[in-house]
Amino acid sequence: MLTVIDYSLPSSQPRLWVIDVEHNTVLYHELVAHGEGSGTAVPVAFSNEMDSHQSSLGLFRTDDVYNGRFGYSLRISGLEPGFNDKARERAIVMHGSADVSPAVAAQWGMVGRSWGCPALPEDAAAPIIDSIAGGAAIFAYYPDADWLRESHYLHCGMQLAGVAGHH
Repeated sequence: MLTVIDYSLPSSQPRLWVIDVEHNTVLYHELVAHGEGSGTAVPVAFSNEMDSHQSSLGLFRTDDVYNGRFGYSLRISGLEPGFNDKARERAIVMHGSADVSPAVAAQWGMVGRSWGCPALPEDAAAPIIDSIAGGAAIFAYYPDADWLRESHYLHCGMQLAGVAGHH
C-alpha cells in the first residue's frame, strides 16, 4: 500500500490517495487536513519542529494503531532527517476528525486544520487506517524547494546511478 498526500491542493479537495500498488488500484481518495501553522486553505509552510502545528513533508512509515484522544489512530514515523523524523516525538498521527468533511469544506472553503496530523473524515478514518497500518508508506508532497533539493528518497535513483548532486 502507498498513501500519497498532495499538499499543493486546497484542503477542500480530496488530496489523499491510498493505492494498492500490487493491483494498480486506488482504494481511497479522500479529504485530509493539514496543520494550522501550515496555512489556511492551501498549506504553504512545513516543519519538523515541536509545537509548530505544521505538517511535515516526505516519506513516512505507518506503525501501530491505538485508541487515543482522537479515537482510533495510527502512529507514523518520519523517515527523512530534518523534514519529518520528529513525527513520533511530535505525536503526528493519522486520525478521524469531524472537522474534515465535505460539509465543512462547502461551508468554509476548507476543512478543519490539525496540529500537524493528516486527519481524515470520521467515516473514512478506520477503513483507511486498517488498510495501511503496520509498515506501509505515506508520501506527503508539496513543491518545497529545500525538501525537493535535499530529500534522499526523491534523489535515490540519481544516487544509485552515480549522478548524485547533478540536477
